[in-house]
Amino acid sequence: MRPTLVSETLHEYIVENSLPVDDVQRALMERTAAVGDRARMRIGTPQGTFFTFLAQMMSARKAIEVGTFTGYSALSIARGLPADGHLLTCDVSEEWTAIAQQAWKEAGVSDRIELRLGPALDTLRSLPTDPEWDLAFIDADKANYTAYYEELVPRMRPGGVILVDNVLWFSTVVDDPEGEGAPMRAFNAHVAADPRVEAVILSIGDGVTVVRKKAQDPGRP
Repeated sequence: MRPTLVSETLHEYIVENSLPVDDVQRALMERTAAVGDRARMRIGTPQGTFFTFLAQMMSARKAIEVGTFTGYSALSIARGLPADGHLLTCDVSEEWTAIAQQAWKEAGVSDRIELRLGPALDTLRSLPTDPEWDLAFIDADKANYTAYYEELVPRMRPGGVILVDNVLWFSTVVDDPEGEGAPMRAFNAHVAADPRVEAVILSIGDGVTVVRKKAQDPGRP
């Protein structure tokens, strides 16, 4: 079961009245379910559709993802890119990303996606610091969210967007703010106080923050 802020019945209604998944997405969901409890790490189908729409509406050409898992989010973003677009996605698991690569090939988007295996912070720090990325997505180990974010913000173009998953962490940011919810609560406060960006938290899935880099970068105080 995917975490969701609405009832399961309402979630099913949302899915039923949104763009339906296709055969490739359905097959990927089934393969992901087979990995066991970790399957809930996959983003929900409404999120995937939103990511595709956002990439298209932004006319994004260069995207980067921290946390590939079995590839549903990468598939969603890549489908929103033009034929010559580029998505760089980072993960440490050969097992999970093998499932991803099969799905990307079936969907006909594998030529748009570059997978780099290894610690994502190392990958991000190896990239030029030029502000050239249009869209980014963070969905990996929560302890490093702030570090990933700080590497990404300078590399985003003005008006570029960073999407961040699980920012409400099963509602613990308010239900257990000093315990389980503390790390994500601290990250959310970090983003909210950042003068370089504007951000809004959407109540989709387990909470998705949409961060937009301002045209002028005042730098950190």
